[in-house]
Amino acid sequence: MRPRLPPALIALAAASLLLSARVAAAPQTYTVIINKMRFESVPAQVRRGDVIVWVNRDIFRHTATAVNGSFNVDLLPGAKAQTVMRSAGIVPFTCKYHPGMRGTLRVAPR
Repeated sequence: MRPRLPPALIALAAASLLLSARVAAAPQTYTVIINKMRFESVPAQVRRGDVIVWVNRDIFRHTATAVNGSFNVDLLPGAKAQTVMRSAGIVPFTCKYHPGMRGTLRVAPR
């Protein structure tokens, strides 16, 4: 006969699993700095639902424009804006005013 676990211990373990699942599912916020004609601090990977805050610290106007059209943020010097990553996949982006400025976001499913 196997020993039985107390119901309170089983309930505690189940609650812990549910709580960790909720914490893991919470959207994260990442900041991408635009400075000296570059996109800096682009995260290696984000998840669907995460927020990207774009901050223009350069002296020029820039955009963060997804090649697939999923976002287009136009930023004057000193401005910031945000986008929510709605679809999983690899999303290349560029500045429409300065096509040499490029980056890629890797968006994993939630």
